[in-house]
Amino acid sequence: MNEIYLNGNWKAGWAIELHTLSSIPLGDGTFDTTYTETGESLHRLKYHNDFSQIAILAEKVVEFLNTRLVTPYLSAILPVPPSNLDRTKQPVYEIAKEVGKALNIFVDFDYLYKKKKTEQLKDISDPDEREKILKDAFGIKDLRYRGKKVLLFDDLYRSGATLREITKLLYEKGGVQDVYVLTLTKTRTKR
Repeated sequence: MNEIYLNGNWKAGWAIELHTLSSIPLGDGTFDTTYTETGESLHRLKYHNDFSQIAILAEKVVEFLNTRLVTPYLSAILPVPPSNLDRTKQPVYEIAKEVGKALNIFVDFDYLYKKKKTEQLKDISDPDEREKILKDAFGIKDLRYRGKKVLLFDDLYRSGATLREITKLLYEKGGVQDVYVLTLTKTRTKR
């Protein structure tokens, strides 16, 4: 595994692998992209509705979490609420569900929620603009994880803005003891 340590306001964070190895612009506005194994699986799931990738990606997450000392102490996996609500199956939720079953960790789909609709951040390159869009975008239901350790789970780490905003909320409003972050992949750039 080629894990990448993610710095942020959380206790510890990781991406399992980079998303791409290279992306070369072609003259027609498209790109010739070479994905990592995990990046390719995620791309096939999200953009080609290849639901067979759910089990493959969940297995990678389970394998990774089995190497972390904190895993047995996690009270819940908290999947990041999706930006694109048009998908018939939400990739992060589907993968989290399988991981929770395999590791016997509760996956809480109702605890985090979006308070306001936000555009997909992949189209926003300015970090300050991302922070502004995400300010007060998320909410929590109650204090059920006060004093607990939780895993915040997402598919792709780009700038970390979403994960930082939710982590801040979990600590300040939720009273969570420790937030751990895990994403399947990380972009090569922060934009």
